[in-house]
Formats: sequence, structure tokens, C-alpha cells
Amino acid sequence: MGDALAAYVAIARLWVRSSLEYPASFWAMTVGSLLSTGIDFVGIWVMFSHLTTYGGFDLRQMGFLYGTSQLAIGLADLVVGNVERIGMQIRLGRLDAMMSKPVPLLVQICADQFALRRIARIVQGGGVLIWAGWAVDWTPARAGVLVSMLACGGVIFFGLFVSFSCVQFWTADASEFSNAFTYGGASLLEYPLSVFPKQVALGLTFILPIAFANWYPSLFILGKHDTTGLPHWLELASPVAALVMILVTSTAWRFGVRHYTSTGS
Repeated sequence: MGDALAAYVAIARLWVRSSLEYPASFWAMTVGSLLSTGIDFVGIWVMFSHLTTYGGFDLRQMGFLYGTSQLAIGLADLVVGNVERIGMQIRLGRLDAMMSKPVPLLVQICADQFALRRIARIVQGGGVLIWAGWAVDWTPARAGVLVSMLACGGVIFFGLFVSFSCVQFWTADASEFSNAFTYGGASLLEYPLSVFPKQVALGLTFILPIAFANWYPSLFILGKHDTTGLPHWLELASPVAALVMILVTSTAWRFGVRHYTSTGS
């Protein structure tokens, strides 16, 4: 594990140094990413110019949901987001070359073309979370759940990125299919799941455990009740969901690599 982490850092550092060789381009793309990710919260802010609550959540509480969802997917996107490019690596024959190197394949794929500008989503989401956090009646238990939520949320989205990218071992390109569950899932978490049909909450709990990335722990931190009628102990079950996601992801990745039959060219 230590060697894999060192290899990831070394590869990522090379790409960071490369991108910083053109500072104007780097900062332009970073600021652009910051502005583009902030549009969603601007939309929420405008919506509250005509509302006082939405699904029982006021603006700061909605900001809390938004900030935690952006941090969760932002951390995963920064570290492993490039795994979505595996389809292109297969088509170009680069995956075969990567498999011949003494570095774990997943490490090489995730660190390849590491884009530091993606930190903009983390900065923007973190800023909104700090602003929204002033509305929380903090206790040691709630602070602990927040730390656990951010870590587990990142792991859950890490699993989603890798698991759905494994589809590309058999398809020419399925990155948009993956995006529907990763970025699309994060967009859902910006809003209270109580405003959606109960079937949506059930699906995001027991089929794709995206709701554990921020919804359930946020209910505990904000002192809210889940109107979907699901058990209250789910509010503290994010570590279990993250562990299950790791097991599923590991199985999917190993299965995909084992059945990979080369580019064919």
C-alpha cells in the first residue's frame, strides 16, 4: 500500500509540474472550474429568493447539503476521476503498456494526467460548508459525524467512479454512463431526498448507497427527521456503506482486469 501511494504521488507530481509550466492557462482553467461548479449553488440561492424553506430545509441547511455533496465528489474526482478515461486508454493501446509496468494498474490510471485544477470544486464546496456550518448547533458527536461523513462520502464516490468505469472493459466508451451516477448522484444530494418519491430514496440507500455520502449523516448533524420513514440508525451507517462500496469496487475491478482481452490492435 505504501509503495502504491508513493507511486501515485510521484506520477501526480509530474503532471502538476507540467500544468504549472503554463501558469496563466492553469489559473484560467481553475477559476473557470470554480465558477462553473458554483452555478448550482447560485441557482439554489435564487430559488430561496421566493422560498423560506424547501423540503423542511432553510437556505443554510441546503448549503450544508450542497457543501458536503461537493466535497465528497470533489475529493473522489481529484484523486480517481481520471479512471473515467480507461476507455480511451484501451482504444489507444496504452492500457496494455500500463499492465506491463511494476505499478498497480489502478494507480497508474487514476494518477495519469492528474488535474490539480479539480481542487476548485473542493474549495468552492468547502467555502459553502463553512458558511452553512454557522447554523449548526455543534457538539462533539456532530463534529465526529461530519468528519466521518466527508471521509466515507469520498470513499463512496471513489467506488462509484471505479465500479462504473469497469463497464468500459467491454464497451467502446461508457464515460457518460458513469457520469450519470457520479456527478448525477452528487447533484441529487444537493437537495433533500424527502422531496423526491420514496422509491428514489430507497434506490439511493439499498441499491446505490449514495445517500450515505451526505443525506443520512446530515440529518443527524442538522437535527432533522427523515420523512421517508426509513430507520434512524441509517444516520450513523455511512462507514458500513463505505466498506460495502470498497468490497463491491474491488470485486468489480478485479473481474474487469481479469477478463480484459487487450485492445485487439
